[in-house]
Amino acid sequence: MSHVLSVGNLKEIPPGQSKLVKFGEFGIVLFNVEGTIYAIENCCPHSGGPLGKGELQGNIVSCPWHQWRFDITSGQSIDFPEECVKQFEVKIEGKKIKLLL
Repeated sequence: MSHVLSVGNLKEIPPGQSKLVKFGEFGIVLFNVEGTIYAIENCCPHSGGPLGKGELQGNIVSCPWHQWRFDITSGQSIDFPEECVKQFEVKIEGKKIKLLL
């Protein structure tokens, strides 16, 4: 059974921006791409870089430490197909953002 975590309001994350949510060891970073919210673990598998501090271009975020790139819609690495970051399902209820964990 999934656990639902309320993580904020849509107005907190304008398009092209992100929000870090404290959860677990690394946290979860939420991204708004053209009005759609995506959520991934805030930790690059390469060296543990904080993906929430990386540059977002479209649906691709670059780790600020070594520029590994990840597709936030799937968690898949662009540069190293065998690598990925954990992705979380996002549910929007009204203007509230919830994660299914």
